[in-house]
Formats: sequence, structure tokens, C-alpha cells
Amino acid sequence: MTKPTKFRVAAKIPRGTDLFILGCFEREAPAAGSLPGRIASAARSVAARKGFRGRAGQLSHTATSAPGGPSVAVWGLGKRSEFTGRDLTTFVRRAARRAGKDGYSRALFLVPEHPVAAGEAGALRFLEDLALSGYRFDSYRKKDDEPSLRGVAVLPVKGTESAYRRAGSWARPIVEGIALARDVANTPPNDAHPQWMASEARRVGKAAGMKVEVLGPKELKKRGMGGILAVGSGSRRTPRLVRLSAGKGKETIAFVGKGVTFDTGGISIKPAASMDDMKFDKCGACAVLGLAHATSGLNLPFRLEFYLPLAENMPDGAAYRPGDIVGCYNGKTVEILNTDAEGRMILADALAWAAEEKPDVLIDFATLTGACVVALGQESAGLFTDSDLLASELLAASELSREKLWRLPLWDQFSRGMKGRHADLRNTGGRWGGASTAAAFLAEFVGRRDRWAHIDMAGPAYVGKSGTPYGATGYGVALASTWLLQRAGLL
Repeated sequence: MTKPTKFRVAAKIPRGTDLFILGCFEREAPAAGSLPGRIASAARSVAARKGFRGRAGQLSHTATSAPGGPSVAVWGLGKRSEFTGRDLTTFVRRAARRAGKDGYSRALFLVPEHPVAAGEAGALRFLEDLALSGYRFDSYRKKDDEPSLRGVAVLPVKGTESAYRRAGSWARPIVEGIALARDVANTPPNDAHPQWMASEARRVGKAAGMKVEVLGPKELKKRGMGGILAVGSGSRRTPRLVRLSAGKGKETIAFVGKGVTFDTGGISIKPAASMDDMKFDKCGACAVLGLAHATSGLNLPFRLEFYLPLAENMPDGAAYRPGDIVGCYNGKTVEILNTDAEGRMILADALAWAAEEKPDVLIDFATLTGACVVALGQESAGLFTDSDLLASELLAASELSREKLWRLPLWDQFSRGMKGRHADLRNTGGRWGGASTAAAFLAEFVGRRDRWAHIDMAGPAYVGKSGTPYGATGYGVALASTWLLQRAGLL
């Protein structure tokens, strides 16, 4: 696995810099005033080349006049008035990857003078984008032939240096958490089974000084956690439920992440096409594990709890069946109508356990429904909560983190649709409003609904084979970290 690109916020131009990277808005000269004379002159010459207009994605690249000196790359940023945070991300990642492929090792980025790159929030996103630009999952490759930048210096706009230094102290653990979430999610299911996931969680927790609890099949049965046991019953790899605990404070905040390490659909088996992507059905748990790592470096004034229910959903003679009735941790019974509605079953036990501790806020992340992808596409997750205040906080964090989130309804009619015929509940509400009926099911296990939010991240959790780069995105780590920093009054 490729480590995130190392960065440092520079007060001056470091020695050995072999490439200067800067942006240029349409109909503007590149902002090169902070560069040495000959470098600034080269940047202006590059930007003045015929055909270069500063349009988004344009690149003009040259060496300086000094033999053997550093090069200059000027990237078009488009119209200043239309420049967005997403455009900044595209510029940073594209420029860093190109620099690595071209063989440069010590680049200097000049931060564009624009509101989306200003302040601690803008700095945090800029530095995260830069650090993640070189991420690749290459553990299973014999040889990695793609070069990448070893290190990057960032030269902020004058007057923003302190914001960038402060943001840098947050960006490093957050980026490590995102990379960890991606690594674990990308690990194939022959290796990333529930026991392995539990061992990874134990390793992360111990390294961060957290209290770690791992419940195996015997303890799950003893506690009446029938949802997790049912989903994992068809696999030789037995289920686990992990809890990591850390921190102190007046507020307790709990996170739960769905961890189906591979989802065949069980007896209600999925179509063969793209079933290999079902290794990504553990992305919710991966995000929560990555968040646990990230928060260990953020010095937050909260008591934090992280729950990872882990199971593999396989069809076999011992697998749970449509028609079964399963008892969950809070005593409610569930009639199984579809074994492919398994994520809500493992979340039910984990949410009920988390709710028993009476946290001030409870948030779950899950690749829960294809219906949410149909509704919102692959770039946004769905947000479900009864709390307008919590919704507004998470949506604000979504804007800053640029991990998209859109609120969807959680009306009483969806809860009525989840009532069982011979049990308290059914595990699927049928074809219509599938993302909302799934959220309504989870609401039966969270205690106080006004302190709970469900994030259905089935769309943005990973990039499928038709996209680039293929693999897990680590969605949720930046969103939740940003929300926690805001809640703590640090951002």
C-alpha cells in the first residue's frame, strides 16, 4: 500500500525543489510574486504561451532558463468566479500525479489565492487532497511501476500561513485514517474476513491507547445478538462485534459502521455480474475504523465509541433463510423476507448496544441500499435523522469536507411499512422508498431517535470498474472528522 504523499507547510522555498506548481485563472497572470525572480519570470512566460488561456485543466510546462534548474508547471484553473472546492481538488490531485509521473520528487505547490483555499477549512481540504493524490492500493502487485512524489512543500498565500500550519496538524491524522479505511476496504475477501477485520481493529485501537472489546460467536449468542449471528451463519468465518473506546469529555459520541466483509446476498443470492464489488460492503466499518485512527491524533474533548459489526453473508446449509424469525439484542424480533437485506440485521445489534450506553449522539455509516444510489447517484450519501439540528451540522460538515450528503425523509409511513406479520418487524419494506424503509428499520434499535443519524453511503463508498481510480474512497472519515472538529469549536 502506498503511503500518503508527505507534505509540509513551508515558510520559504525549500532547497532542492525541482518543480514549482501554480495555478492561473482565465484572463489573469499567474500569481508568482512570492517566487524568486527567474522562477516568476519563467511562470509568466509559460502562461503567455500561444494557446494557453488558463482554462480548467490546461497545462503549460517548461524549464527555467538556468541549466539544470527547476521546472515550472502552470495549470489553468478556469474562471475565478466559477472556481469551486471540487475544482481545487481536481487541480491539486491532477498536478501532483502528473508531477510524480514526470519523475519529479520535490515539488512546491503555490496555494491559489481564492476563498475555497483560504482559512483553516480550505487549508484542510487542500492538504488532504495533496496528501491523498499519490494513494494506490498495491499490496498484491509484484511490482509497482508508477512513480509518485516523495514529498511536497506548500507555500500558502501571505497572511494564511498560520491557518495552513494549524490545518496541517489535523490533515495528517485524517489522511492516515482515510488511507487506512481505503486499505482495509480494498483488501480482498479471502483475506479480509471478520476475524481479520477484528484483528486490524485491535491493532489500531491498541496503537492509539484505546480500550478494545471483541465479541465472538459465544458472547454474541449469550447477549442475544441474533442479527449478527444470523447473517454470519452461512459462513465458516464466524462473525465478530468490535468496540473501541477512547477519550474523555462531557459528551459521548458513538459511531457504528456496517461491516459485511463479503455479501453474496445469502440464499437470496445476488446476480453474478459485479458481485466481486461486494468486498466493498464493509466500507461503513472501514470508515469507522479509519475515523478511530484519525481522532486519536485530533485531541478532541469527547468520549468516543466506535462499533464494528462484522459478518460474511454466504449461502450454505446453515445459512439463515427467508421466513426465519430472528431475535435481536434489544429484544425485538425480525421476520426475514430477504437475506440480502443483511446489513440492517448486523447494524440492529450494534446500534442497540451503542444506544444502551446512552450517547449524546449516535451516527452510523453503511453501504445499505441500492435504492439510495438510484436516488442520489454515486457521489452523494443519504442522510436520515429526526433532528434538524444534527442534520444541519452534518450538512455543514459535508460542505467543508466535500463529501456530499443529502437529507432524505424518515416519515412515520416508512416505519409502519416495516411492521412484521408474525414478528415485531420485517427486514425489508418492499420496492418503494427502499432507502427510507431501511432507515426506518434501523430507527427501531437506536433509542432516542432525535440524537441519531443514519448515513447510507452505498453510492460514494467506492468507485466501480467503470470509474477511475477503481477502489474504495474512504468516504466518511473526512466528513465525520470535520463534524467533530466543528462540534469541538476547533474549526
